[in-house]
Amino acid sequence: MKLAHSIAMTALLGALSLAGSALAAPTGAVLFAQNCSACHQAAGQGVPGAYPALAGNTFVRGDPKTVASVVLHGRGGMPSFSDDLSNADIAAVLTYVRSSWGNHASAVDPAVVAAARGHSGGAHSGSSVLPGH
Repeated sequence: MKLAHSIAMTALLGALSLAGSALAAPTGAVLFAQNCSACHQAAGQGVPGAYPALAGNTFVRGDPKTVASVVLHGRGGMPSFSDDLSNADIAAVLTYVRSSWGNHASAVDPAVVAAARGHSGGAHSGSSVLPGH
């Protein structure tokens, strides 16, 4: 009886573990594919004259709060993602972009995105810091 109970508990714990991993937050790569790649392309090369390349882009490697502000609030033809993505999601996407396609920048913490979420000036006034946006 103890063996059957042990086997049943092991199976239950395995099922709960699988269910938990299915509910895990999507990675930055997955979020990028779902939300950004249609315009910026899967390899971050953008579309000349329409959507800027993120690959090798000095802006995306710059101040993470400024980059987060653009993603949150949009710019030019880029939509706002503030209602669609959480701080953790935006941080994951930005960390992915900042470490892909020749970009070598630090990870973005969700707290930086939270700070940018309330920011309404600077990054959105004047000329574009990211050509095409």
